[in-house]
Formats: sequence, structure tokens, C-alpha cells
Amino acid sequence: MTTTTRPAPTDVPCLADVLDARRLLASELERTPTRTCAALSRAAGTRVTLKREDVLPTGAFKVRGALNLLLRTTSQERRAGVVAYSTGNHAQALAHAAQVTGTPCTIVMPENHNPGKAQSVRDLGATLELHGATFDEAAVRAREIADTTGARLVSAAEPCLVAGVGTAYLELVEQEPDLDVIVVPVGGGSGAAAACLVAAAVSPHIEVIAVQSAASPAAHDSWHGGACVKRANTSRAEGLATGRGFEFTQSILRDHLTDFVTVTDQQIAHAQTVLLADAHVLAEGAGAAALAAVLADPGRFAGRHVGVPVTGGNAAGAELRRLLPGLQD
Repeated sequence: MTTTTRPAPTDVPCLADVLDARRLLASELERTPTRTCAALSRAAGTRVTLKREDVLPTGAFKVRGALNLLLRTTSQERRAGVVAYSTGNHAQALAHAAQVTGTPCTIVMPENHNPGKAQSVRDLGATLELHGATFDEAAVRAREIADTTGARLVSAAEPCLVAGVGTAYLELVEQEPDLDVIVVPVGGGSGAAAACLVAAAVSPHIEVIAVQSAASPAAHDSWHGGACVKRANTSRAEGLATGRGFEFTQSILRDHLTDFVTVTDQQIAHAQTVLLADAHVLAEGAGAAALAAVLADPGRFAGRHVGVPVTGGNAAGAELRRLLPGLQD
């Protein structure tokens, strides 16, 4: 198994940490493709390039961070195991990385979970516990498990994860060097933080705009208010529904983010249908949120080359059934 002599970052990652993560992940993950689709660009009124993170082994970008973390652990740390709370994609990412490294893994999900993501966690060999109605209630249970068992609690937003996710945005700016702006969906904020760090270091002319559902606006409100807050957490896009801001990622966003916007769940669903009809890409709600922000404000993006990550493709069956009536012949 690949190891590295460079320690994992314990503070805000730098470009060297992202480059180190890329070297570590090279034997585990292939570079994901970008695609500029004419029909999609017409719908958006500007040039839109997709970054297809949905093609990664767990169907979402977070596997980059989880592997970057667990591939660095010692055999003793692996024996102790890991535990996490998640609405889905962080759970699958950690379960996959735990399977690769032989690490016992426990995941706590809220009871109103995505069934497909839950089954994926089980299929990857992790122990799954359903607890509470919200993300925060699942978090309390995960901390209890970590305190009782000695397992390492892995947050969805910590330095090693951000450095790993940064590899996606390093790929993107290399693949599309004339980008003007990158729009990134936010739940915990690791993706937007990673995009900010890479853009600032490699292509400082690129604007980074974050987007969250108006039905779960904690990260958005935390950034605009300058302090982490809790908010209502009712978005159908579970990847965006964290219910609170994360101080670590918020500190990065405050330093580098251009703007933070919200979209409605209806606008997210419309973006999913546009992706499916015009680009033949199936995205979960969170995975389509970046495009939703572009479609919702065409004047802002007109004449600019916009990078849109499809951060995840793990749509639940019920979600797909809601989308089908919106597709046109």
C-alpha cells in the first residue's frame, strides 16, 4: 500500500499539501474528466464546463479526502478504527477508504437518510447506525461512539480532507486554464475551501462562488455574518443539509471566497433535469447545485467560462421519481 513521508496537514493546507495528496492518490484514483457541452452552455447562456466528480468510485468527490487521510495512518491508528456522521457522501468516502486500508469503520446517519447511500456504506463493509432526525443528532451519537471505543472521529471538514479534495480543483484549473469562475456547492465546505486554496495559489484571477440550498443555509449565513451559526435544515439535497457552519472551512472561505449565494430546492431540481436532458449526466441534488446557481443568475455569468463540478451522482430513487415529470420530449 502506498505511503508518504510527508505528514498530513494539521492546519490550513497549502498548495504543497494538495500536490502531496495528488502523488499519494495517483495509485488509487484516476483524474476525472471535464466536459463542455454545447446544449448545456446554451441553456446557461455562457460557456459551462463540467468537472465529473460523480465518476469516482463512490460516485462523489469526497473519496479524495478520505483516502488522503486514511492512506497516511499507521497500523496502530487503523486498528483503533474511524467513526463519522454524515448524510451520505462523506460516509461512503470514509467507508471506501477504510476498506482500502483495512480500517474498522462506523458511520452514523440520520434516520431520514438516502437509502442508496446507506446500502453503499454497508456494501463497503462499514458498520452503519441510524440515529436521530438531523445531522446534528447523528453527530452527537458519533462522538459518543468515538469516546467509548477510542475510534478516530473524522469530521467532514478537516485539513487532510480539504487537501485531498483540492486535487479535484488542481486538475480542473490544469484541464481548463482559461476558467474565469468556479461555482462550488457547500455542505460542510471542504469543496469550496479546497477550490479557494487552489485558485489563490495557482490562478488568482479565478473567482470562487459558493452555493447552498436556501432551505439549509447555515454555511451561507455563517459566511455572510462572519460567525458560525445553526439554521433550519430542510433541504431535499441532503449533501447540502449540514445545519451549521464549520469553523475550519469558514475561516478559509472568509479569506478567499468571492461570494456565497443560495438557490431553492426547486432550482436545484431544475438543474438536475437540465443536466440529464442536455448533458446526459445524472446528478444528485447537491451535485447539481452549482449549475443551479449559474442558471438562476445568467447575467452574472454571461460571457465567462464557468467551471461547474458535478460533485455527486448518488440520487435516491424517490429523488429520481420527482425529477422525471420535469423532463421534456
